Amino acid sequence: MTLLEAFAQVEDHRRGPAQRYDLKEMIVMAICAVLCGADSWVDVADWCEGEQEWLKSFLTLKKGTPSHDTFGEVFRVLDAAVFERCFRQWVASIVGVAQGVVAFDGKTVRGSKDGANTALHMVSAYASALGVSLGQEGSAGKGNELAAIKALLDTLVLKGCIVTLDALGCQTDVAQKIVAQGGDYVLAVKDNQKNPSQAVVEFFDTAAAFDWRNIKGQELTTIEKNHGRIETRRALLVPDVSWMDKPMREAWKKLAGVGMIESEQQIKGKVSVERRYFIVSAGVKTVEQFAGAARDHWGVEAMHWVLDVTFREDDSRVRKGHAARNLSAIRKFALSALRTDTLHPTISLRRRRKLADRRPNYRAALLGIKLPQ
Repeated sequence: MTLLEAFAQVEDHRRGPAQRYDLKEMIVMAICAVLCGADSWVDVADWCEGEQEWLKSFLTLKKGTPSHDTFGEVFRVLDAAVFERCFRQWVASIVGVAQGVVAFDGKTVRGSKDGANTALHMVSAYASALGVSLGQEGSAGKGNELAAIKALLDTLVLKGCIVTLDALGCQTDVAQKIVAQGGDYVLAVKDNQKNPSQAVVEFFDTAAAFDWRNIKGQELTTIEKNHGRIETRRALLVPDVSWMDKPMREAWKKLAGVGMIESEQQIKGKVSVERRYFIVSAGVKTVEQFAGAARDHWGVEAMHWVLDVTFREDDSRVRKGHAARNLSAIRKFALSALRTDTLHPTISLRRRRKLADRRPNYRAALLGIKLPQ
């Protein structure tokens, strides 16, 4: 699927002189510019003007390239839901069906706060094995993240995947949606779900007090040493919830086990211990699966860090209408292209972005653009 084909379903509701520039071509131009280092609409417009001859090799550009005001106005009114649906289809065309762990997590785009309006909060679904975002859903503030999680789940095919969520997403209806979409889950439990959290913590504390007598569990211990830090991670999985109260047990679709991960860190003689607790569904059968899913969840946190550091997302002051949400999707378009690079897979994302700016053939290859011979 080419970039232009990916946006075939985007309707252009502009009329008259407002249609001076083709909408699909503007979207493609913006993606190319952001891939090559543009972080604002001014940057996008400047890059497109400078690369006009290259853009004309596969776009028509009857009226040249738009100004930064035109880019800002168009993406302000562009339907974000439709744009994100195109994003999911394009990502699916380059990475195929998602497998392994799909981690859900939210991130506030801090620069999008506009007066009394709350800053945009984006929930992303991240395929850890592929290193790409499968989609995003926006909400008005972190307090509405749960609704965004549910809406995003409805758009994804999760057959054979393990979905991971932090404690905010540990809800019975979320678990039901994951199972309905064909997936399994590893959900962190904390005090926001008081009854399951209390039950799981008490279970592990009691089991430890009685030296795990009559408890059939699986254990995996790993040790990592680097830069003077020693981290020992101990994962425990108990694939049995018969001890749990029946109403609680039946409230969670396909609930089949509980897990704990204990992380002990030694830094300059100081020792700290952290324990995290989880509920898991029937498809998570081994402690290796459980520990791997919990570890891979941090991939989505790493993606958010990259968006801030490499794409300067938190520094962006784009905030009107749908513009912040659409620009967030464009950054993920570019990041997905960079992550799936097979030409320079060993260099940093920052360097790949700079190479894309300097080397037209490289940027074309990243985006699947076929240039005339």
